[in-house]
Amino acid sequence: MTSSNDEKSPSLEVRGPVSVEETPWQEWGRGRFMGRVRHLTEQYGRPYHVGVLIEELQPGKHSCPAHYHLFEEEHVLLLEGAVTLRLGDKRYPMKPGDYVCFPAGQREGHCLINETDAPAKYLVIGEHNPNEVAVYTDSNKIMVRAFKEIYDKGATKDYWDGEAIDD
Repeated sequence: MTSSNDEKSPSLEVRGPVSVEETPWQEWGRGRFMGRVRHLTEQYGRPYHVGVLIEELQPGKHSCPAHYHLFEEEHVLLLEGAVTLRLGDKRYPMKPGDYVCFPAGQREGHCLINETDAPAKYLVIGEHNPNEVAVYTDSNKIMVRAFKEIYDKGATKDYWDGEAIDD
């Protein structure tokens, strides 16, 4: 019998630095929610607990639908260009060097909007929690990552709905 101290746990591949410029751009989104990202963390494979990416947002585009996170914290540092941060009902202009943090559980939807005529680039650092729940404030949806599903928040039910409660 071997003790748990004798067993080797799986190890991740050891890898040195990666080049941002050699990390390929990935297009994503639809319509006004279009952008491209360089997902630096994916160069190291999975699993990872913190994701790091560079995003480029073209004029007239939104970074994503407005949302907030229940379990994940997210950080944004503007590198080039200018964007407008939409945070709940407020808007804040951001220029290179400006930083914002969205703590887990902060119940105000956030997104970035490029209202200029030039592209903007920013660094995004955020947790990658397999049990994340995100709430989309404009469309009244909830995303549950563990189920890989999105639900209509308006279709809520009572705790006892659908249960056979009579003996």
